[in-house]
Amino acid sequence: MSRVLVTGGTGFIGSHAIVQLLAAGYQVRTTIRSLKRVDDVRAMLRVGGVADEVAVSDRVQFVEADLLRDAGWAEAVQGCEFVLHVASPVPMSVPKDENELIIPAREGTLRVLRAARDAGVRRVVITSSTAAVSYGHAPQERAFTEKDWTDLTGPNGPVPPYMKSKTLAERAAWDFMAREGGAMELAVVNPVAVFGPVLGPDYSGSIEIVRRLMDGALPGCPRLSFGVVDVRDVVDLHLRAMVDPAAKGERFVAVAGESMTFLEIAQVLKRRMGAAGKRVPVRSIPDWVLKGMAIFDPAVRVVVPELGKVRNNSGEKARRALGWVPRSNEEAIVATAESLVRLGLLKRS
Repeated sequence: MSRVLVTGGTGFIGSHAIVQLLAAGYQVRTTIRSLKRVDDVRAMLRVGGVADEVAVSDRVQFVEADLLRDAGWAEAVQGCEFVLHVASPVPMSVPKDENELIIPAREGTLRVLRAARDAGVRRVVITSSTAAVSYGHAPQERAFTEKDWTDLTGPNGPVPPYMKSKTLAERAAWDFMAREGGAMELAVVNPVAVFGPVLGPDYSGSIEIVRRLMDGALPGCPRLSFGVVDVRDVVDLHLRAMVDPAAKGERFVAVAGESMTFLEIAQVLKRRMGAAGKRVPVRSIPDWVLKGMAIFDPAVRVVVPELGKVRNNSGEKARRALGWVPRSNEEAIVATAESLVRLGLLKRS
């Protein structure tokens, strides 16, 4: 059986990747920043349906490695045919210094690519984002595709640090491959906001949207919209991009359908979650309220330029080239909420 390295095994996408790789028969090695987190990963795998502890012990190896340091990466990639580079910082708040995001994302990506090339890895699949595709542009009718790149100095000024970090990291990866990638192959997956069932308390910022709506932490719904995709489908696309010859040297946007607004997500939760959705607000927050809050709250200040914007992305290429068929927006949102309830990650009544 081929061995696959998954970077960031404690993460939302990383843990789901391990689950699907095991189901597909692969040997898995995963990096975590501290071996003290091994039991946390094992717990997430159990929640994900990997009930055979012996199989986990025999087929999952753990290596301590950090994106900011060289130590551990040569050991991590040794003997691996494929690498899924999933690990990347996703902030819950805006950093004071954008380099807190940019340096780990860019330098960490290059560190993984160098180690993979030196170890003779066949193909690396990087988890990028539509943050590297569709930001910094004037409003447009057409959906963004893999041919598009985020404009870091767009018409509204510099893009936020997270978008910048994902763009610079992905650009650096393609530049590395062109200069010194050798025989190694690269594919990139660019997801929109990732939802779906959480396996534990380590989850993405997208999940926080659903959690805060269900906890009643938001007085209403800001006029923000974004694409939706289920984490299980994001991982499925990674696995397809890992082995399909058509994925060599290509980017693939991962999006299930049309963008959804906060209000549309809230309405789905209210309709589908019964008593668990009783706190969900189904009214809009006026733009002027958020603009007032932005004076005092840097996190709110970042989203103000996005108010009222609709930015659609197209997943047609992944469907056509790799046969990818994602779940619906609603299924991804409901699965998120149900898992938060099931794992007791919401406020109690």
